[in-house]
Amino acid sequence: MTKFVKNSEIKSNWYEIDAKNAVVGRLATIISKIIRGKNKNTYTPHMDHGDFVVVKNIELIKFTGKKFQNKKYYRHTGYPGGIKEITPEKLSEKKPGEVLKLAVKRMLPSGVLGKKQLTKLKIYAGSKHPHSAQNPKLIDLSKMNSKNIARI
Repeated sequence: MTKFVKNSEIKSNWYEIDAKNAVVGRLATIISKIIRGKNKNTYTPHMDHGDFVVVKNIELIKFTGKKFQNKKYYRHTGYPGGIKEITPEKLSEKKPGEVLKLAVKRMLPSGVLGKKQLTKLKIYAGSKHPHSAQNPKLIDLSKMNSKNIARI
């Protein structure tokens, strides 16, 4: 028999990640798994079991290859001929955390649940953030590979 966890039984933890010299896509996969709650053994796809993630030093994040100059993000204004494109280089000048936020957003489910889960991502430039009262656990990316995400 399958046991489902009730909303009152769900506890959210806080994690802190230093994005210094981290690759955007690999960091986004780790963050999306934590936000969705896939690192917990009580994971259920239709419920929000995720934890909060605080990312600091976002201005020091990296892309592999020449994606920083050549990759393009598209959006549409809603008007005829209103397609807009921007590179990660220009987007990070305007909004430093938007590149990582877009990468994580595209790894989450579309709809109400995905939007709710995306609010658990907190991105900050620099090494200081206002969430020190929550005592976030530090995740060291240098000692981690893709198989260690389940052990968090």
